[in-house]
Amino acid sequence: MAEVLRFRYWRSLIFGSIFGVSAGFVVGKEGPMVHTGACIANLLGQGGSQKYHLTCRWLRYFKNDRDRRDLITCGAAAGVAAAFRAPVGGVAKCPSVENIFTTAVVAVVLRAFIEYCRSGKCGLFGKGGLIMFDINSSMMTYSSADLVAVIVLGVIGGIFGSLYNFLVNKIVRTYSIIHERGALSKIFLTVTISLLTSCCSYGIPWLARCTPCPTDIPVQCPTIGRSGNFKNFQCPPGHYNDLASLFLNTSDDAIRNLFSGDTESEFYMSTLFIFFVSIYFLGLITYGIAIPSGLFIPVILSGASYGRIVGTLLGPITDLNAGLFALLGAASFLGGTMRMTVSVCVILLELTNDLLMLPLVMLVLLISKTVADCFNKGVYDQIVKMKGLPYMEAHGEPYMRHLMAGDVVSGPLVSFSGVEKVANIIHALKMTGHNGFPVVDEPPFVDAPELVGLVLRSHLIVLLKGKKFSRERVTTEASEVLRRFGAFDFAKAGSGKGVKLDDLDILEEEMEMYVDLHPITNKSPYTVVETMSLAKAAVLFRELGLRHLLVVPKTPGRPLIVGILTRHDFMRDHVLSLFPRFRPRRQVRGHFTDSQIENA
Repeated sequence: MAEVLRFRYWRSLIFGSIFGVSAGFVVGKEGPMVHTGACIANLLGQGGSQKYHLTCRWLRYFKNDRDRRDLITCGAAAGVAAAFRAPVGGVAKCPSVENIFTTAVVAVVLRAFIEYCRSGKCGLFGKGGLIMFDINSSMMTYSSADLVAVIVLGVIGGIFGSLYNFLVNKIVRTYSIIHERGALSKIFLTVTISLLTSCCSYGIPWLARCTPCPTDIPVQCPTIGRSGNFKNFQCPPGHYNDLASLFLNTSDDAIRNLFSGDTESEFYMSTLFIFFVSIYFLGLITYGIAIPSGLFIPVILSGASYGRIVGTLLGPITDLNAGLFALLGAASFLGGTMRMTVSVCVILLELTNDLLMLPLVMLVLLISKTVADCFNKGVYDQIVKMKGLPYMEAHGEPYMRHLMAGDVVSGPLVSFSGVEKVANIIHALKMTGHNGFPVVDEPPFVDAPELVGLVLRSHLIVLLKGKKFSRERVTTEASEVLRRFGAFDFAKAGSGKGVKLDDLDILEEEMEMYVDLHPITNKSPYTVVETMSLAKAAVLFRELGLRHLLVVPKTPGRPLIVGILTRHDFMRDHVLSLFPRFRPRRQVRGHFTDSQIENA
C-alpha cells in the first residue's frame, strides 16, 4: 500500500487523469482525485519529502501509524469534496467515528475555498467544475404509483449493478494478465480501447435521425459551442441530433442533459437504449487499462440512461418527470455497484440541491443494494480482494464465533530477552520477516519470567545501527539511550526511507556483545487471552487500528506468549486453510451462515 501512495504517483494521477478525460475515455475523475488527496496526506504523514525539498519540522509529530491513517482518510475525504463539491459526502465516506470530526473540518475548509474561487478571485481555479446543478426548482410530490415505479427502478438497478460488478471482476483479471507482459502490452491495450471509444463516439451518432428544434425552449437550438443539449452534428439548420448531444459532450454535460426535467421529448427511446448499452460496455472495458480512472461517472451515466428509459415507459402511470427518473436510475445503479448507501445518498443530495428527493433516493438505494447483495459483493470489495490486500470487515465473520484467538496464531514464535545478544537479534531479523517481537525478562534480572512488552523490527535496526552495546549482560539506563538517539530517530520512516538491515555494519566481535532492549520496548502492548472469541479479537484489532495483538495463555505454568496475531491471521483464506471444515458449499451475500457452520 505504501508504494501506491508515494509522491511520484501524484504527478502521474494528475496528468494521467487530465489526458484520459481529454481523450474521451469513459472514465470518472473522482477516483484519481481521491487517490491524489491520499497521496498528499501520506506525504504529510511521513514528514514531507526530502527529495523534493518539501519538509517541515512540525510534520514529524504525525510520523506514526495512527496519525498517518487519519491523515490519509482526511485526504481521501478532501478528494471526494473536491470532485463532487460534496463535503458532507466526503465525511460520510470516513471509515471510523474517531476521525470523522477532523475529516469534516478538512472537507468544509476545502468547500469554502472552492466557493471563494468561484467568485473569480483565483484565476483559472474555480472555473467550470464537476456535476453541480439543480434538478428541478418546482415542488415535488409523489403518490403510491410513483413508489411502485421507484421500487421497480431499484430492482433493475440492483440486477444491472451486480452484473456490472461480475463483468468488471472478469475484465480486470484479464487485463492484469495482459499488463504482466510488459509496458508495450499496456500501451497497445490502451490504444485499442481509445480507438474503440472514438469509433463509438463519432460513429454511432450517424445512426440517429435529425430532430426539429423545439420552439418553446429558453436555450439556443442547435447549440453553438462545445456543450449544450442540442448538438447539430451534420443536421440541417434548425435541427439537432439527440445521440450526438450525449456522445459528443463532456460527461458532466451529458449527465445534465439526462437529468434535465420537463424534456420528455428531447431524446428518443432508441437513442437512450443505444447510449445506455454503449456507455455500459465502454465503462466496463475502459476500467482497468493503464490510465487513472474512477467508476462514479460511468455508473452515473449508465444509470441515468436506463432511469430515463424506465421513466419514459412508466410515464402514463406516474407523475414523476423523466429527469427525476434519470437521477433515481443513477442512484439505483450506484447502490447496485458501490453498495455505499449513506455516502452515495449524501453526495447525490449535495449535487442536486434538493432535499425533497431524500425519501425516494433512500428507498431506491436500499432496494438496489439489497437486490445486488443477493448475487455478489460491491465492486470495491471485489477489487480489494483481487489485489490481495488484507482488508478487514467492520464485523467478524460468523465462523469466527466458533474459533478462539489461540486457534489461528501462526508460528514459529520468536522472542527476545530483555538484554539480548546481538548475534541472536541479527539472526532473527535475517531469518524472519516479522515486524514485532515479544520481549521477556528472565532470571537473574527477575525472580520469574515475565512479559516486558513488544519491540518493533524498525526500532531494533535503529538500535543496532547506533551500536550501544555492552560486553556484559547488564541493563542500561534509558537516559543513556536518549543521549545517543534523538526523539524522532525511532519515528516511523517514510516510503523508501529508514535504516535497512543491509545498512548495518556489525563487526565479528560485536556479535558476541549484548544490547538492552528495555528502553525501546513498548511496555503496554494490547493482549488477549487465548480463549477469547476470534470474532471479538477481530473487532478489537480493527477498531483500535492495531498491527500486533499478543495472545497470552489462560493457565499459569506455560510459556508467557502463545503467539502474535497480525492482520494476516484474520484473513479468510488463512483461517479456512487451518480449518477447512468451515469452508461452505454455498455463500450468501459473501458471508457464511450459521446453519452452514453448524452442519460443517
